[in-house]
Amino acid sequence: MSKKLTPRKIVEELSKYIIGQDKAKRTVALALRWRWRRMRVEKSLRDEIMPKNILMIGPTGVGKTEISRRLARLTNAPFIKVEATKFTEIGYVGRDVDSIIRDLLEVAIDSARDEYSEKVQQRAEERAEERILDALLPDVDKEETADTRDKLLQQFRAGDLDNREIEIETSNMSQVEILSPPGLEEITSQFQSMLQTMGKERKKTRRMPVNEAFEVCVEEEVQEMIDMNEVKDIAIERVEENGIVFIDEMDKIAENGGRNGGDISRHGVQRDLLPLVEGTTVSTKHGNVRTDHILFIASGAFHLSRPSDLIPELQGRFPLRVELSSLTVSDFRQILTNTKACLIRQYQALLKTEKVTLTFEEEAIDAIAQLAWQVNENNENIGARRLYTIMEKLLEDCSFEADQMGGKTVNVDAAMVREVLKDLSESSERVRYVL
Repeated sequence: MSKKLTPRKIVEELSKYIIGQDKAKRTVALALRWRWRRMRVEKSLRDEIMPKNILMIGPTGVGKTEISRRLARLTNAPFIKVEATKFTEIGYVGRDVDSIIRDLLEVAIDSARDEYSEKVQQRAEERAEERILDALLPDVDKEETADTRDKLLQQFRAGDLDNREIEIETSNMSQVEILSPPGLEEITSQFQSMLQTMGKERKKTRRMPVNEAFEVCVEEEVQEMIDMNEVKDIAIERVEENGIVFIDEMDKIAENGGRNGGDISRHGVQRDLLPLVEGTTVSTKHGNVRTDHILFIASGAFHLSRPSDLIPELQGRFPLRVELSSLTVSDFRQILTNTKACLIRQYQALLKTEKVTLTFEEEAIDAIAQLAWQVNENNENIGARRLYTIMEKLLEDCSFEADQMGGKTVNVDAAMVREVLKDLSESSERVRYVL
């Protein structure tokens, strides 16, 4: 994490994509900066400093997941989102909570492998070119044909040989997908690795165009040069020091006196989560992973339960609590227009690919924002996701006919919004009076 990512800077970066929720942004910014400070404390004290785990409370669609995801992207930290309801306590059929850390490590390994691949890409291409030239000039002394190889190399790089077919020896890496029942992911993964190792040991001669052969050779050379032991070590360190786990639907595993039937299971999942959040060692096929300094961010609507319904030990491991507010009409308007990847800009860019220019009048934007808020108030409140439904309905005909409208301009005004979305508006109004 860069020293330049101060709490203020983190909030500024998050605000490019997320409207409102200033308290939540400040809270996660401080938690992230806490990590940077911890890494600069003397080692004897560093290990004693625990992460500032956060509990976010608020309805769906107000930015809880997006804040966490953007936070991870800012620092290139390993990130995973899970739903608490997907797990069962030990002894029951289903996923155990340790799989959270295993999946997080896989994310980190993929990222580290991609970085390693970029480092060796140029050397891999050079080695792949040599293999292509060997296939073009088989059974010939390389030194005696240096001039010929140089000429062929120039032709290859110019693309003149792309469609010429050659025979080339490649690894017999057949892709076999293995479906596993819940709880047996680790065994399945080990079996998959074994099959891949066996495939690498077997070679197969294939005939294909030069351009395809080059891509295959580059991929093989990259895989050959990657030091997976180094990749795993880097990934484990990143998970342990910078990993972020976002646990959604935390309220649904809270024990509520008004519910029956699932309390034992919910209590068990909480008990199983506790060691992960407190700090434990999880065994994976790549090595042991300590969870002491992973940042856990939990969230839930807590409509039917309260944070105090969680077991006390788990509550204590989420010392920072922040409540996110429902979106207002003004928030919806800003989501449409003011974020870096706002919806209006997305639709304009997509239709531009069909040479259609899309414009919105200010009154139309106001009407869309008002309708989104109104429908959320009268129906299920799904937050900013409501805008996706409304925008898709509004621009459905335009999107369908776009390939026939090249060069035209579509102007969205308030009258169009009212006309196209009148059914949605009327049904929303009716809900208010239905018992």
